[in-house]
Amino acid sequence: MIGSDSFPAKKFGFILPAQISASGAEPSTNIGCERLLTGVRSFIVGAMAFNPQSSLAKLLAAPARPGRVIWIGLRPERRAEMTVVQAVELERARGVVGDRYQRLDGARQVTLIGAENLRAIAAYLGRDTPISPGLVRRNIVVAGINLLALKDCRFRIGEALLETSGECHPCSRMEEILGVGGYNAMRRQGGITARVIDDGRVVVGDSVTRAKF
Repeated sequence: MIGSDSFPAKKFGFILPAQISASGAEPSTNIGCERLLTGVRSFIVGAMAFNPQSSLAKLLAAPARPGRVIWIGLRPERRAEMTVVQAVELERARGVVGDRYQRLDGARQVTLIGAENLRAIAAYLGRDTPISPGLVRRNIVVAGINLLALKDCRFRIGEALLETSGECHPCSRMEEILGVGGYNAMRRQGGITARVIDDGRVVVGDSVTRAKF
């Protein structure tokens, strides 16, 4: 709470309106709000500062168990049924060859989701069997690795080198495809998006490992 010990107002160089009144000065909403915003910005910047030598940084950089590719699919066109394949070519800076999202320098060149995510989504929907990969329209399903461990990282999948570009958030169609509650069931379970750094072929059964430099 602002002004409490957890968020000390004076530390950030602003004065709350109540403090202005106590000092005998006329309270000014504009001055109070302006200084309040300045303090909030300082608090946010301080909270975002990250020490690469901290214990947390070392934990985030710790080894992650390798995963493996268990399913590959292509989206030939919008709303079309996905084409399941055993192998695919990834093209540098463009994405999955044959996929409708293949384009130059996009952030969503490849989409990946974990088999564990598919089971979690099913559980949130009260189902006993995992969600079919084709329903969530991701290119690659992996197993055995937490994809969020690849955040801000480059990783190798088959012959290709990829770089995580963000989380793959669910779209509004998930409510239509998965039924009521589908969108919320997929929140934080949608996998990741990635850019292709080096060309390569990916085959079902290939390993997924964080790259070392």
